Amino acid sequence: MADPVWNVMLATCPSRTSLARVANKWTAMIVIALSDGPARFGVIRDRVEGISAKVLADTLRDLERDGLLTRTAYDEMPPRVEYDLTPLGLTLREPLTALGRWAESHVAEVLVAREAYDNR
Repeated sequence: MADPVWNVMLATCPSRTSLARVANKWTAMIVIALSDGPARFGVIRDRVEGISAKVLADTLRDLERDGLLTRTAYDEMPPRVEYDLTPLGLTLREPLTALGRWAESHVAEVLVAREAYDNR
């Protein structure tokens, strides 16, 4: 049996869910935050300013479900939990880091365009 042909442009294609997850701003920032290796919840929250604990927990759970990160709970006191990108998650590191660099490099141009649009 041949592999299915996925098409993200079709409403019923499951690849659309993956694209939505990856295109989510919090996903991109969490992947970038984990690019240097495993981190605890509080460290990720500190690196991704503005994310609420609930949104971070929900996004981490979704990324784990999709196989993009692992959650490791250590049997010690106090309890310690770390999150790390899986090999699949690591494939997102380069494109999402590049997207973050693009946003930083072009923010001035975007702000000028917004102002011009708003002033017309």
